[in-house]
Amino acid sequence: MRILLVEDDERVAEGVNAALNAAGFVVDQTNDGEDAWFRGDTENYAAAILDLGLPGLDGLSVLRKWRAAGQRLPVLILTARGDWSERVEGIDAGADDYLPKPFRMEELIARLRALIRRAAGQASALLVHGRITLDTRRMAVSVDGTPIHLSPQEYRLVSYLMQHAGRVVSQLELTEQLYAQDFERDSNAVEVLVGRVRRKLGAELIETRRGFGYLVEPDRS
Repeated sequence: MRILLVEDDERVAEGVNAALNAAGFVVDQTNDGEDAWFRGDTENYAAAILDLGLPGLDGLSVLRKWRAAGQRLPVLILTARGDWSERVEGIDAGADDYLPKPFRMEELIARLRALIRRAAGQASALLVHGRITLDTRRMAVSVDGTPIHLSPQEYRLVSYLMQHAGRVVSQLELTEQLYAQDFERDSNAVEVLVGRVRRKLGAELIETRRGFGYLVEPDRS
């Protein structure tokens, strides 16, 4: 899934970016408030991690502009400011969660996953579809309890479709969520990826809706 990381502290940004990539996310990174506002308003992100102390347009202003424009992406505020009144201000501005610095990367990832699950209407970290179980905490997939090895891209595909079960997801949306902006993508990359996943997990998991995209039906077991 594609995450927008907005952080002007280079050391913190590098650490968070590395942790997000290790956790299976695709990351777009910026240290500028105006650029963050534009990206969040025009691109399709699963969530945003937003620092408040940005140069130029500060984080709260970015968040208020997103919400005023109807942008509903989940937002986790990340800031060195620990005052309770500023936390309240951030939540009132439309933040979904708040994590003060310093923090543990494990907690950041856990909170981010929880935000994304809630936004998709998922209460559990375990996603089940028939014989297939996906554990978003361990980034692991199994069939009838047997672990199945997936590449990072294969895992991202399955995770995104299962977290949006019941909705047809276009090839363009999948491309945006699975690949970084500067990655050179083949026109049939998603189709090839879907084919590999079907061979590993079974052809019945992912349906093709010609001209529209791909679908994982909600689990009815």
